[in-house]
This record gives sequence, structure tokens and C-alpha cells, in this order.
Amino acid sequence: MSTPDLNLLMTLDVLLSEGSVAGAARRLGLSPSAMSRALQRLRDCTGDPLLVRSGRSLVPTPRAVALREQVGALVQQALQALSPATMPDLGTVSRTFTLLCSDGFVENFGPSLLTRLDSEAPGIHLNFLPKIRRDGSHLRDGSADLETGVVGKGTAQELHARALFRDHFVGVAREGHPLLSGDITLERYAGCGHVADTRHGPGHDPVDVALAALGTRRHIVTSVAGFATALALARHTGLIATVPERHTRYLRTGMATFPLPLALTGITLSMLWHPRLDADPVHKWLRAVVHEVCTQ
Repeated sequence: MSTPDLNLLMTLDVLLSEGSVAGAARRLGLSPSAMSRALQRLRDCTGDPLLVRSGRSLVPTPRAVALREQVGALVQQALQALSPATMPDLGTVSRTFTLLCSDGFVENFGPSLLTRLDSEAPGIHLNFLPKIRRDGSHLRDGSADLETGVVGKGTAQELHARALFRDHFVGVAREGHPLLSGDITLERYAGCGHVADTRHGPGHDPVDVALAALGTRRHIVTSVAGFATALALARHTGLIATVPERHTRYLRTGMATFPLPLALTGITLSMLWHPRLDADPVHKWLRAVVHEVCTQ
């Protein structure tokens, strides 16, 4: 048995609605003869005349009457399925999204994000998790929905990205640190004990690259994999941490922040997502909320 032409559903819906070959032809932009041929194909498919002449008009058969509501619903469902997704009522949406980010991002922007979700979409839950893999595979396999970070050479090419804000590096020490007494020169800064970030690999940290260009190096006492941990160590020791200013705003509370005695290139923090979620209206709304919170 051959598969019927599903385009005939639209034709049947219009024919049953108009009750006229000429009227249906006008609505569909067809000639009366083309519509007559389509009606014959429908009769062949259904094994029923569907519309029969009664005087000068056509009347539906019992089968056509029975099909009218069913066909109309099928056509509407098909049109809806083939149309762009529309934004649902956020008050009725129940979904959970996972955002991969640093502790500093959670502390700086998490409260505002959760407040927005609670007021506009209380059924949407946002989980903050640390980044374990940096190759985009968590976005690709669906274990995460969004990620924040710096777009670089290692970022998967298929991912979509949108910049959130620009940040610059500052030095941070505990209150009363000897470095804070007097001018903070390059020599004094480099001579202090430092806590370094291991994520760039040995010698590739922006601080070390900039110092090497100036013919000097800093005294690294220990290394950690994150700015929050670096600040926690600097807060309770004599170590110096070099961190992004805006990204660590609240993490630096109660500590001394000072301009660096060397020029470092700033960073742009972006959010990343997989293309399969690009047109999802709720995910699109969440991305807009993250962008608004981070740029305020």
C-alpha cells in the first residue's frame, strides 16, 4: 500500500470548510480544475465521494462530516509543529538548567539570577556546577545547558557564545600586608610570595608571561585551580593573589586590592551554549536574563 500524500490533508480541510471546489481553489491559490483533481485523489484515498452534488451545491457525505473535526485538528497540529516555537507562559514552565561556572561567578551574580527566576519563572530551577572538562563536551552531551568562561583556542568550534563583560586583573593581599606600605613597585610585587593559577599551565599564566617579557619572575609559593581558592589562601597568609577585578568583587571583601605594577591584557567573560538549544524559547530567555544580570 502506497503512502498517501499528506499535503491532501490541507486540501481536504479547506474543501470541507468551504463546501465548494471553486471556493477551496481560491483559498489555496489553485485553478478549479486542479482542485477537482485533488478532490478525486482524496476520493481515491478515502474510498468515499466526500462531497456530492445536491442541486447547484455540494454536500458532505457522512464520512466527510465525521472527518471534518479530525482533519481540522490534524492540520492545526501540523501547522504548529512546522512553525517557530513560541514562548510559553513562564509561570507554568517547569524545567531545570545547569550552568557551569566558577565560585566567583556564583557569588557575584548567583543571587540576582535566582531572584529573577523566582519572580518571573518560579518553576525554573538553576543549578550552578563547577567546570570539570573544558572541551565543551558537557554542553555537547547535554549534561550542562550553559557555561561561562573565556573563549579561547580550546573552545569547541560548534558552540555559540555571547560576551557578558570585560574584566581586568588586580592584585590582592590581606589587610596589613607589608607590600601595602609604600609604593608597590614591580620589584617588590615580584619578590612577594604568590599563589598562582594552574589552569594555564606552567609559564603560561598571564602574570608570568608579562613578567618574563620584563626580564623578571615572581616567587610562586603554591598553585591552585581557581581564583576563589587563591583568595582564600591570600586572606589567611602573606601570599599575593592576582585575580580578575569584577569576577571576584565579593570574594575580596575585607581584603586589600591594589593596581598591578605591570600591564596585563584584560579578559572577556562569555556564556556558551550548544546550537541545539539556540532556538529554544525558554533557554533563549534564560540567556537574556544572564546577560542582563551580568551587564547591569
